[in-house]
Amino acid sequence: MRLRNVKGSRETIAANPLVIQNITEKKGQWNKVFGNNNPLYIEIGMGKGQFILEMARRNPDRNFIGIEKYSSVLVRALEKCETFEGGNLRFIRMDAEEITEVFAANEVDGIYLNFSDPWPKDRHAKRRLTYRDFWNRYHQILAPTGKVVFKTDNRPLFDFSLEESAAAGWTLDNVTYDLHHSPYAEGNVMTEYEAKFSALGNPIHRLIAHY
Repeated sequence: MRLRNVKGSRETIAANPLVIQNITEKKGQWNKVFGNNNPLYIEIGMGKGQFILEMARRNPDRNFIGIEKYSSVLVRALEKCETFEGGNLRFIRMDAEEITEVFAANEVDGIYLNFSDPWPKDRHAKRRLTYRDFWNRYHQILAPTGKVVFKTDNRPLFDFSLEESAAAGWTLDNVTYDLHHSPYAEGNVMTEYEAKFSALGNPIHRLIAHY
């Protein structure tokens, strides 16, 4: 996916108090960042932030961190948060491969993966956020009752994710190939991509997994 560079995005991100710097120093101490011991949820590859911002609004008793690799995308999420007054939302610019260096064992209560890059070529399979090595990383940072929620409209990626989660030893709590027409639709918070693809008639696939 080719991304348009946003001039000054790195400077904007560095100056925004919602974006956490020196992130490896926060490992095991994220409760101090938020100033409470509320459960911590992260979204990896959050895009322009619609999902995690709405989750923070709906759940003031939970803490949320949006993780995005690209500055030009993260800066758009920050724009959405200009009127958000809650104290339970922060952002990190980082690569998902580094999450075990940033979060300690049992520190995260839930992980959201929404419309992740499918990396369709076979030789790029290890880059997919639902490749087994990533599942192993998630297991390292999740609390014993923690879960991973994954949504996509890409059927090959979804089938791949089912296989990889099983190979990594995870158990599926529920699986649906058409979330919006399933018993699990109530309370679903949509991402920008989800709204777009759903409007086109694309079924949304979702799984929830625990270890």
